Amino acid sequence: MDADLPADLRRGLEHLTQGQSHRALAQRAAALSQRYRAGGRSANAIRDQEDALAYALTRLPATYAAVAAALSAVAHARPAFAPRTLIDVGAGPGTAAWAAAQGFATIAEIRLVDDNPPMQALARALLAASDQAALRNATYATGSLADVSAGPADLVIASYVIGELALDALAQAAEVLWSRAGAMLVVIEPGTPAGFARIRDLRARLIARGAHVAAPCPHDAACPIAAPDWCHFARRLARSRGHQRTKGAALAYEDEKFAYVALARAPLTRAPGERSEARVLAHPRVSKAGIAAKLCTADGIITETTPRRDRPGYKARTRWRWGDAVDRTGEKG
Repeated sequence: MDADLPADLRRGLEHLTQGQSHRALAQRAAALSQRYRAGGRSANAIRDQEDALAYALTRLPATYAAVAAALSAVAHARPAFAPRTLIDVGAGPGTAAWAAAQGFATIAEIRLVDDNPPMQALARALLAASDQAALRNATYATGSLADVSAGPADLVIASYVIGELALDALAQAAEVLWSRAGAMLVVIEPGTPAGFARIRDLRARLIARGAHVAAPCPHDAACPIAAPDWCHFARRLARSRGHQRTKGAALAYEDEKFAYVALARAPLTRAPGERSEARVLAHPRVSKAGIAAKLCTADGIITETTPRRDRPGYKARTRWRWGDAVDRTGEKG
């Protein structure tokens, strides 16, 4: 799935910024960053429409890229998964809904939930201008994660949400999210040790409730990663000129680091003799001797080294990228 924003979403953002001062938006974005670093939540950090727009210009492209990457992994792991209904929890400007609609053409009904009125107003404006009927017709309810009271959906996404909760609220959040996921739950957080810790906690809780990991883990066993290490991935995205100006950034790209888990109701079934996959957990290291790749496998974390003299294996592994699902024969999954 493409990390870049779809054309209709880009047009919507450009339309909303017409007549706006990029300098003023940049100042808003800087103030937002300070409030978030001080431990603010989106509910109180984003106070008006200008804040919401500044957030969308600076953070929406990166969070979109992270959600798109996670959903791409889901589509690869479960190619038959064809969700018709979606709930975007803590939807903000609707980022996850846009990514899901691009990734799964089968989605026809979308429900969004968030408790921030300026974000909701921004999301409605963007959704109304979408080329896709499912996005234009999406419903947006005001409420928190605990207020997701409607019936379940095939796909539930909680993107950059659980990190804003108090630690003692995580167990209830996991229960609420899982209760609404008819087939698949995808939870995404910043790729920090703290973000990963929350993902790992939710993963363990819901596996105990019968969930099965679709991605990124190739198993349902306890996470084998031990501190100070943590599991996270990265997605590179291009910055538009407006994005650069609002962020005050010199580079024409940025790398969004994220942690995620996709949990399915049904276990993965494999054909007899079908190989199990591994997940590449870091950029493979190339040396004069060969190539070494850190992999998460059903047997735990391993570092697999392939010498240059193994030409087919070495060549295959040069195509491996951080985050890829691969099989142990050396072919990219």
